[in-house]
Amino acid sequence: MPTLQRSTRCARRAPGRARTVRALLPVTNRTDRIAFAAALVLGALPLWVSRAIPMVDLPQHLYLISVLHRLDDPTTLYPTLFAARHELTPYLGYYYLVSALNWLLPLELANRVFLTAYVVGMPLGMAFLLRGLGRPSWPALLTLPLAYGDSFGWGFINYLAALPLTLVCCGLFVRTLTGAPRRTRWGVGLAVCLVAVLLFHVQAFGFLAFGLPWLLFTTPVPEDSTAHGVAARLRPRVPALLGVVPGVALFLSWVVLRFGNPPDIQPGAPWKAWGPTFSPQNLAWKGFEQNRAEFFQVLANTFHDGSDRWPLYAVSALAVAGWVLGLVGAGTRREGVVARWRMLGLGLLALALYFLLPFDIRGYVYYLNTRYAHLAAALLVASMPAVRAAWRRPLTFAAAASAVLLAFVMGRGFQRFSAEARELEALSRLAANRPKVMGLVFDPRSSVVRFPVFIHAAAVVARERGGVPNFTFASTPHSPLRYRGELPPTFPSEWRPGDMDYATQGSWYDHFLVRGVHPSRVFGGRLQSELVIVGHEGGSWLVRRR
Repeated sequence: MPTLQRSTRCARRAPGRARTVRALLPVTNRTDRIAFAAALVLGALPLWVSRAIPMVDLPQHLYLISVLHRLDDPTTLYPTLFAARHELTPYLGYYYLVSALNWLLPLELANRVFLTAYVVGMPLGMAFLLRGLGRPSWPALLTLPLAYGDSFGWGFINYLAALPLTLVCCGLFVRTLTGAPRRTRWGVGLAVCLVAVLLFHVQAFGFLAFGLPWLLFTTPVPEDSTAHGVAARLRPRVPALLGVVPGVALFLSWVVLRFGNPPDIQPGAPWKAWGPTFSPQNLAWKGFEQNRAEFFQVLANTFHDGSDRWPLYAVSALAVAGWVLGLVGAGTRREGVVARWRMLGLGLLALALYFLLPFDIRGYVYYLNTRYAHLAAALLVASMPAVRAAWRRPLTFAAAASAVLLAFVMGRGFQRFSAEARELEALSRLAANRPKVMGLVFDPRSSVVRFPVFIHAAAVVARERGGVPNFTFASTPHSPLRYRGELPPTFPSEWRPGDMDYATQGSWYDHFLVRGVHPSRVFGGRLQSELVIVGHEGGSWLVRRR
């Protein structure tokens, strides 16, 4: 009892010291933890309230994962058409992880679990980084709406999955610098995490090439106050530098060597280089004004009615409020003048990549600069100054409340799209086993979402019945699968189905998925003599060979 009384008297004498300790502690209050966890559940809820998820490339990803998982299944066409690539590729992490989950869960459920890990991983990864920088973790909840948006709609799942790991890498790097007693452990974790980022997507690794040096030069280490000379100051930073060696070595042996290979130059051809790698004819740029005008649009552009922008407006308002409160009445700071701006610096680096990089490096990297918008926005909204401890709980509850709006808006939109996408499920049941499906998608649009989500509809039918569509990502070098021989005959681009020549390209197929126009306008007299319509749902028709 006397000890407790002395402790109480000490706390009363030094209220400022007690407030400092509380400000630097993680979110340990039970009510705050419940609010944080509830926000995570709400943020991922849209993935679970609908059967179909509106992502353009998702049918292709699921198809290749199905092939990877059933590569030796004789009841499918997979063994005769595909083979494993047996080399490291940028999509290896996502495909193999979901394929492993597929042993325990149905494929679409396994993919949903993976996407859930990504969505909740964004705020969790940001919270890990914030705590490593000695900041409160509540602003991490503001990143939940940013887990959706343009890259999500296009189905860039590999890049999206790398984003939470990118934030964790930054957090591990800081901890390796500052966590003197556990530097070795943090350094090993950094090495593993950095390699994992590269196995998901090289563009996230590209951000770390700038972000980690920024943290290295702006993060003080405990030994700096007593170190004398360059060697003494460098010694405590060695574990962090060693932690990046495996990832850098893999990057140099893989990506740089790939860029060193002679490009397959075919001017004007999709997915091919139009000239030498970094030549003007091979780079596609968007101007500064276009990037500026599109920045907020790509953060929330899923639905035609614009309803997905309301959660973005909500977290933007909270971020502004946090900045105002942080500048007017800042919380207790232990950071130095330079270290105080580490988070903002990371956000500005990602923003610079968005504005300064090309849109495409044809034949190598597509949709390059636009993807950094999500990372830049997430870092910027979380970079506000630390506010007073008394204001953090109301802000935490407000951030959690914005997740309610996110769950409602995205869940409702996903359900509406799912009802629209049922036509593909119905037509898949009418296809024969092991079909060869040509997709003739003249109208890839949805009445609900802005993206051309039906462009890869043929992959849905082919996957359900163990067949093959006319186009798969196995034809690209970033896939862990390849074709055993010649690619199936097809027209130059899925985006131009009118270029199909039935005599030279269509004769190989026994199923045709037509969307947007009546099959009679595509096949003419062949529709009754050689082909027959076996199903019509919504705006799609399934045509089979007699």
